[in-house]
Amino acid sequence: MRRLTLFVIGVAALALVAPMVLSRGDAPPVRAQLITGAAEDAAGFAHADGPRAFRFPEDHGPHPDYQTEWWYYTGNLEAAGGRRFGYQLTFFRRAMAPPAARAARASAWAADQVYLAHFAVSDVDSARYQAFERFARGAAGLAGAESPPYRVWLEDWRVDEIAPGVYQMRAAQGGLALDLTLTDAKGPALQGDRGYSQKGSDPGNASYYYSLTRLETAGAVRVGEETFAVSGLSWMDHEFSTSALAPNQVGWDWFALQLDDGTELKVFHLRNADGGVDPFSSGSFVAADGAVTRLRRDDFSIDAEATWDSPHSGAVYPARWTVTAPALGLTLRVEPLLADQELNVSYTYWEGAVRVEGERAGQPVRGQGYVELTGYAASMQGQF
Repeated sequence: MRRLTLFVIGVAALALVAPMVLSRGDAPPVRAQLITGAAEDAAGFAHADGPRAFRFPEDHGPHPDYQTEWWYYTGNLEAAGGRRFGYQLTFFRRAMAPPAARAARASAWAADQVYLAHFAVSDVDSARYQAFERFARGAAGLAGAESPPYRVWLEDWRVDEIAPGVYQMRAAQGGLALDLTLTDAKGPALQGDRGYSQKGSDPGNASYYYSLTRLETAGAVRVGEETFAVSGLSWMDHEFSTSALAPNQVGWDWFALQLDDGTELKVFHLRNADGGVDPFSSGSFVAADGAVTRLRRDDFSIDAEATWDSPHSGAVYPARWTVTAPALGLTLRVEPLLADQELNVSYTYWEGAVRVEGERAGQPVRGQGYVELTGYAASMQGQF
């Protein structure tokens, strides 16, 4: 699952005037009232209503017939001396009008798309987490996405394809900077039914969704005046849709885990208002050779074993988990590298680097990954 809709009515209006930057702890100048993707808002947009044929590299780029789209990069990095970092760089596109209603306007500043981006770094050994948010119109070169060649950007936060399957990532803010090269080791893994990821029972309550689950990563992280040569692994999710949470869904727990035997596991729980796990929760297992096994709700479990109380939002989050997939012989223990990896920007959620250890088919495995937790500070209903 990844983030069903991410744009604001009040803040989107400000993005038509000028780019904005928020850092963790800043109060947004306009209280974020996120567009819900209700039927009346979605009229005229394309809907995810069944499997489609994907074409790469074209499908790395934008799909403006759909209302919402996002490119999510997360990763775990380590310097030669052992200093560890987690990072998140994510881009969101939101269409302000359906295709048929978009008027041709001569001004380079005219926009029918708004972009939002989040940039966060977990400096694990210093126990410090920083997160930032930007908004900009998709015009005048301020923000956008395209392919081929693939690129997505919001001002100087950007990812550019520099060779087939090789990407350069750059972002800087508040004394932090990333300059990384990401090399795709496996190719796209289609999620759900051949890339059709159903989130609810209503028609079109779904997304088109694929992942790059093993991006070999090398480059530099700058923290203040220090620059560290780093290497590690990254993960990218790309989804596009015109959809929303079902009425009974309040949030989700999402896991992207990379194991040292060359495999990856992606699972998510959609959480219902009554505390139960929605039957449309799902996942996938990617073998070392890139083969994808689809996982349905009954194929895995995510059991929380501890909690963390946020001093920023007051939310109580799960903080340690056991993830099992019996048919795969998988039992994994997942723990955050830092307790406090909560983003307090236009909306509040937890997204952070984790360590993994456990067993697969009777053999010990270790690894790393990222976890996202939403709907704990407030329900995603009325926001997503």
